[in-house]
Amino acid sequence: MSAAELTLFLSVFLACAVEAVEALTIVLAVGITRGWSSALAGVGAAIAVLAVVVVALGPTLSELPIDVLRLAVGGLLLVFGLQWLRKAILRAAGLKAIHDETMAFARETEAAGRAGVGSQGFDGYAFTIAFKGVLLEGLEVAFIVLTFGANQHRIGLAVVAAGLAVTSVVVAGIAARAPLARVPENAMKFVVGVLITSFGLFWGTEGAGASWPAGETSLLVIVPTLALASLGMVWILRRQGERADAQPRGGPAMTESA
Repeated sequence: MSAAELTLFLSVFLACAVEAVEALTIVLAVGITRGWSSALAGVGAAIAVLAVVVVALGPTLSELPIDVLRLAVGGLLLVFGLQWLRKAILRAAGLKAIHDETMAFARETEAAGRAGVGSQGFDGYAFTIAFKGVLLEGLEVAFIVLTFGANQHRIGLAVVAAGLAVTSVVVAGIAARAPLARVPENAMKFVVGVLITSFGLFWGTEGAGASWPAGETSLLVIVPTLALASLGMVWILRRQGERADAQPRGGPAMTESA
């Protein structure tokens, strides 16, 4: 497995694991509170929709000219990855609340408990919430699988990485019967943000007609460089926050005019 394939596998696996953890929290909340039959029906319906999306778009993306594909995918990954990385940097710097699956589970459970009781045999609320949660998180998984896989002509590898990630999260969730609060989700989002942004930069540059000196091996330089720059930004933001906290509250003293 080449360096690019290994980085692709790791990127897809971590990104899909993060999305699966968030979807699992939603499904667990409605399943435990409202019952499992309708919740699992919503999960199944969402998976069916996602499968159609992947089957429909996968071959189409693979047939695009490689330069067009890399430019488009690179641009999308840059936008997508920078959003993840920005939030991760702000969380690491203490400027944004850290995502807490235990709190998210409590919110979803409370909302499910307040909702009205569905008709006997089918709970529309449980179905809808589970369907929406899995579909929204799953669309990001599908986007990652399709963009990474099609651009490298490794859709099979991307699908395997996504499948392993989702299966691992589901098995862990079933074993714990609780949200996976101990998973270092915020650290994973930081890593995923770095990886996705690195691939976006790499592929976007190649799609625009430029070339990297060492080809795919350049990713071994791009990824750690971006990671160090991101950690440096975290340090700068923390120092700015510490200085702001150290400054005296209130403005300068007012003096009476003569």
